[in-house]
Amino acid sequence: MTKPLAEVTPNSWSFLRDAMIAPTGFREYDARWKYPEAINLPGVTALGLGLGTQMRQRGIDPVIAVGNDYRDYSLSIKNALILGLMQAGITVKDIGPALSPMAYFSQFHLDVPAVAMVTASHNPNGWTGVKMGFDRPLTHGPDEMAELRDIVLEGRGQPHPGGAYEFVDGVFDAYLDDLVGDFRLTRPLKVVCATGNGTASAFAPKLFERIGAEVVPLHCALDYTFPNYNPNPEAMEMLHDMSAAVKASGADLALGFDGDGDRCGVVDDEGEEIFADKVGVIMARDLSKLYPNATFVADVKSTGLFASDPELQKNGAKADYWKTGHSHMKRRVKELGALAGFEKSGHYFLAEPVGRGYDCGLRVAVEICKLMDRNPDKSMSDLRRALPRTWATPTMSPYAADTEKYDILDRLVAKLVAKHEAGESLAGRPIKEVVTVNGARVILDNGSWGLVRASSNTPNLVVVCESSESEAEMRAIFADIDAVIRTEPGVGEYDQTI
Repeated sequence: MTKPLAEVTPNSWSFLRDAMIAPTGFREYDARWKYPEAINLPGVTALGLGLGTQMRQRGIDPVIAVGNDYRDYSLSIKNALILGLMQAGITVKDIGPALSPMAYFSQFHLDVPAVAMVTASHNPNGWTGVKMGFDRPLTHGPDEMAELRDIVLEGRGQPHPGGAYEFVDGVFDAYLDDLVGDFRLTRPLKVVCATGNGTASAFAPKLFERIGAEVVPLHCALDYTFPNYNPNPEAMEMLHDMSAAVKASGADLALGFDGDGDRCGVVDDEGEEIFADKVGVIMARDLSKLYPNATFVADVKSTGLFASDPELQKNGAKADYWKTGHSHMKRRVKELGALAGFEKSGHYFLAEPVGRGYDCGLRVAVEICKLMDRNPDKSMSDLRRALPRTWATPTMSPYAADTEKYDILDRLVAKLVAKHEAGESLAGRPIKEVVTVNGARVILDNGSWGLVRASSNTPNLVVVCESSESEAEMRAIFADIDAVIRTEPGVGEYDQTI
């Protein structure tokens, strides 16, 4: 039986023997904890036993591919997880250190039904977690995660005979071969490759060299202390560094990757940081020429251009705005038969015939290079400037405790819906509608909007605003949304602001 967090504390006898797992680590679509404050190694073993039990209860063939990101404690976490999986009678195929998309790829390459990737994703050191899935290319969503949580926390993991272990070599090379295929650049392309010393450092420079790009490495030496900054291409610190490297080297663009390689950030040849949703529109424009009448899914944090862009409309593209989160987006892309999904955080979900439907930052990087190759007379800044102009904030995250954030959000959504129903304005404009599929996206009569939702992975709310008119209107939207947020005393300071 898994003991409650309160009964097992670090630096105690029981900490080295009994499972300690904070219930808040089971999130909407990831399992993620501070280590060792909120989960210990016996807790990770209990998680593995629970995951194996879940596989057996669902009638899934008891074979799983397992990998780990490049952090100094991830191997210990993975070994503890493997112990629990084997205890449940599962055959483990250990693919070694990996990117999350390499682990997803291994499900196809090894033809196994399940995957578990030990990673803290883009979170800083001190965090750990597991991304897992049974139905490729999908990963656990809220229902599967809640089922797993209950199995683990209620001590319902069932030992079963027959567990086995095999280290599988060669997936690293097969993954790179799959990404590259027979593509080689026909135009010169100088690329700043930014990996923040994270796991992608082992992959991305080789990838760009193989497709014929000139590589300008930026923090590409593997170093799990992350001596420069946490690898996260949504954070302005990393984007600014990429911008400086482009300007210093005269590169055509910079492509940056997060700690587990499932996200990609882009800076153009002028050093302009292009938010991922705008990169998505650029890619959608290009793909919709190749595949007319395609459907594209965008998360609720993304630009309104997926629905309003004249070029996409001309190519018959259809837009679907859906819940933020890699599991939600993967499911929606598969459900609609969409060609691609784009998330403002830098997750892109490229489905057949372009990709396999899971989020892979390196697949996106290859497709951006292909896009550049198909437009030899255009620079990335040309493609950016060709989009209708909007003014958008970065993704901003004020603190809200994990135990309180969803209740806070419910009250904020109710307040914003009430403003709409009362005929009140926002930023001096009428509110056209409030979309509540994932938090509240307040859309004004001119298509400008502001969003507040709860982060699924961290103790934060998430705030994004975009104006189709001006920077001043964008700031006014943020000010009015923030004024509503400030009615909640449980909301703290922003991690960054405009």
